[in-house]
Amino acid sequence: MKPTLFLLAAGMGSRYGGLKQLDGLGPNGETIMDYSIYDAIQAGFGKIVWVIRKDFEEQFRTQILSKYEGKIQCELCFQALDALPEGFSVPEGRQKPWGTNHAVLMGKDVIKEPFLVINCDDFYNRDAFMVIGKYLSELPEGAKNQYAMVGFRVGNTLSENGTVARGICSKDANENLTTVVERTEIVRCAADGSNAGAASEPVRYKDEEGQWVAVDDNTPVSMNMWGFTPDYFEYSEAYFKEFLSDPKNMENLKAEFFIPLMVNKLINDKTATVRVLDTTSKWFGVTYAADRADTVARIKQLVDDGVYPDKLF
Repeated sequence: MKPTLFLLAAGMGSRYGGLKQLDGLGPNGETIMDYSIYDAIQAGFGKIVWVIRKDFEEQFRTQILSKYEGKIQCELCFQALDALPEGFSVPEGRQKPWGTNHAVLMGKDVIKEPFLVINCDDFYNRDAFMVIGKYLSELPEGAKNQYAMVGFRVGNTLSENGTVARGICSKDANENLTTVVERTEIVRCAADGSNAGAASEPVRYKDEEGQWVAVDDNTPVSMNMWGFTPDYFEYSEAYFKEFLSDPKNMENLKAEFFIPLMVNKLINDKTATVRVLDTTSKWFGVTYAADRADTVARIKQLVDDGVYPDKLF
């Protein structure tokens, strides 16, 4: 069975001009998302699903979806603030969406096969799609509770222009994820945080006490590239009700139902395993405005090297 690519795009607004998700970085104005979709098709994915906001459906269909129709099966689903289980309502004053795993939940009616969840503004590179595409396509029919994530090597995911946020992963002897901890400040630097970006320095993250902790370049990190089977929707629905039943999550108008929160629960409850798949891919993206020129240059080099055609679609 061919897996589905599920793109988290509900964060896009209707004013596309200033959004990095739709910034033309390729030689013919291709976006990072275009390259992800191209790589997914090359890796054997059979369907593309986007989760967006309903208020810009028409514009999305005209400007984005039309590019891919006829090349691969395409579907849309919609994330809304009031898309809540029966018995729950949006707290007064809340405007922020409910987070990445709430967005994933919106795909339950259109995804019936193994699927890969990604961000639409990260350049993951071909090998990452090949690795997880192979895993998902080789799952037996009706497989459950056997998930996966692509574990990028932290040294391959840094920006030269500042710190980045990554989920630092731990795994057991069977290559299964044991924990994923979000670290919001990761960079190459000296033990006191100085000399940031220097190639001679190790990769470090700042811990809860504000101390810089060194990690090996090959430490796996999550770049929000998760492989699931449809049973994941059932677990997410049940846990979202628990999340909403917690008063602190309803009082905090910015509380979010994140994918790692759900994954950690399933691992801790021993409900599911998550295989950490290694990749040689080097992530890049536009975390900072200063990253744009380097990203354009790196894409051009990949095109010049023949990895991608001059015009994707």
